[in-house]
Amino acid sequence: MIPESHPLQDLFSELIHIHFDHDIGLHDAELQDYVVNMLGEFCESEQLYKICDANGRPLGDVGEMLLESDPVYGPAPSFDRERQVRKHIGDYTLFLSGMFPESINHYRLRRQRLENLIDFIQAGKESYYIVSKFDQFEYARLAPLFAKLAREFESCVYALNLVKGDLDEMQHPIARRAQEIVM
Repeated sequence: MIPESHPLQDLFSELIHIHFDHDIGLHDAELQDYVVNMLGEFCESEQLYKICDANGRPLGDVGEMLLESDPVYGPAPSFDRERQVRKHIGDYTLFLSGMFPESINHYRLRRQRLENLIDFIQAGKESYYIVSKFDQFEYARLAPLFAKLAREFESCVYALNLVKGDLDEMQHPIARRAQEIVM
């Protein structure tokens, strides 16, 4: 993960706070900071694929991740593993839906995936909701945050879409030149 002092974290923080506060009216610093940190974490592509199956194969398919998270009928050896995988599913679906929505259908068209049978947004919301139900002991403090993420999932996706638009605009040379002229 990139350090908190990295300029990219500052950029993510500024954009997230602007869009959450002004565009969607979600004034929740803890939730905003969580999304900023998630963006920083996913700057490293191996973080996107940190959930692996029993053979050590990284999973990039939400359907496979859901199977991996099941402690009763699936391979998850504990409820802690279920929480870990479900948290990742929430983060993964939020990130892709918000920052790369075009990639979701692209992956689905390229090859058969279990994910084809999954409602991407619903899987993310449900995963955050399940994580919020881990509300005892060391997980008690963060449980309300995950409940908010589940409730506000679509709003967070929309805010990330706005952030994506800002980042795209910053990369476009004409937009940069216009910004320089205005300043």
